[in-house]
Amino acid sequence: MAEEKTKKNLTVFGQETEFDGILEFTDNLVITGKFKGEIKATGDLEIEKSAICNVDKMTANSIVISGNVTGDMEAQERVEMCSGSVVRGNVSTGRIRIADDVDFEGQVSMIEGVPEVNLFAVASEEYKKAMVVKSDDPR
Repeated sequence: MAEEKTKKNLTVFGQETEFDGILEFTDNLVITGKFKGEIKATGDLEIEKSAICNVDKMTANSIVISGNVTGDMEAQERVEMCSGSVVRGNVSTGRIRIADDVDFEGQVSMIEGVPEVNLFAVASEEYKKAMVVKSDDPR
């Protein structure tokens, strides 16, 4: 798995870059400019201090925010809000870290791995029951 991570490419949207639309990627992305739209990713996403992102929804493996993000986000692995960042939106993730001096407004939902249920072979109620939300888990 370590070899897989080293093979991922890194793309950087510079400070002068402004993007409006739907962005899909599998590698790693760093945004330092302005983004508006939707992000659908399987790689890692980093929002730098100078970045301003207004999204309908942002999905990635992990999301690290140092800049300004408005919109909902989902990260399978983790979301990290660094000191000085401004985040307005709901977060759904496996792990979260919020540093001191973060301006955050929204709700956090903790997720676990995908249940061992075949989504296409079960009724929707059965699938919902198979989902485990940490806030509901008595541990």
